[in-house]
Amino acid sequence: MKKFLTMIVLSGTLVLTGHQVSASEITPINDIIASPADFDGKKVKLKGVASDITRIPLLYLKSYVLKDDSGEITILTEAELPKSGEEIIIKAKVESFAIIRGESLGMMVTELKRYPALIGI
Repeated sequence: MKKFLTMIVLSGTLVLTGHQVSASEITPINDIIASPADFDGKKVKLKGVASDITRIPLLYLKSYVLKDDSGEITILTEAELPKSGEEIIIKAKVESFAIIRGESLGMMVTELKRYPALIGI
């Protein structure tokens, strides 16, 4: 009973503080990979498992690969790096260095915000 009450309080807190993300808001990673020019300059929400954690202190570069059922994409971040194998949901901005004849060159996906990954989303 105590565990059930804790879950209700936690769920209510997340809803009230705006930290809940619905499944319909999540963009499949393959959609971005297949058509990066369509996402240029846009903010998206992504869900997946983090891997390939990279930190290069001299260049102030931190990145990780986010993988979902449709594909994987490299994410740049200024936040703390997630743990390898951790499931996360992020809000990110997709940007391209250039778009030539509809093709994106130098696509970057930068994490803007991280949400707790809730079961069932």
